[in-house]
Amino acid sequence: MSFPDAPGYPPVRYRDEQGERSGRLRRAGTPPDLVGPATEIGFLATAVQTDGEFGLYRYTMTGPPTGPGPHFHRTISESFFVLSGTVQLYEGGDWYDATAGDFLHVPVGGVHAFRNASGERAEMLLLFAPGAPRESYFAGNIARAAAGLQLSEEERLANLWAHDQFDA
Repeated sequence: MSFPDAPGYPPVRYRDEQGERSGRLRRAGTPPDLVGPATEIGFLATAVQTDGEFGLYRYTMTGPPTGPGPHFHRTISESFFVLSGTVQLYEGGDWYDATAGDFLHVPVGGVHAFRNASGERAEMLLLFAPGAPRESYFAGNIARAAAGLQLSEEERLANLWAHDQFDA
């Protein structure tokens, strides 16, 4: 049987006659995958799990104030959806106090940043598309923070570049 492409949709990738049982449920009470001094991250869907389509993380900032400076990515877009608390989001020009329900999408190459300026608990969803192996970037950051280690400027830039992150 032929499966025609639907106008405006990506090309057909699944061609079997019947659908398959392939969903993955992550329960609300699942502990975070990474826990650091001021951050907890739950990997809701990694690039490996989504076959490179996207990565979706639940990112919790628990204090003290934290967050990356303005940067951009050459290969991925990034979106932020605030679940609770106040997260300051930077969209390349201005900082905004974002609260539950606020959303920011940043296309590939767009300068952005986020921070928890208050140090109070705040949660958001981070969406990367297409998917990228960002887990190792966040794991490294948390491990260094927990150990109190600082990278030299050369090491910091090499780490960022290895993870498609460029200072703006």
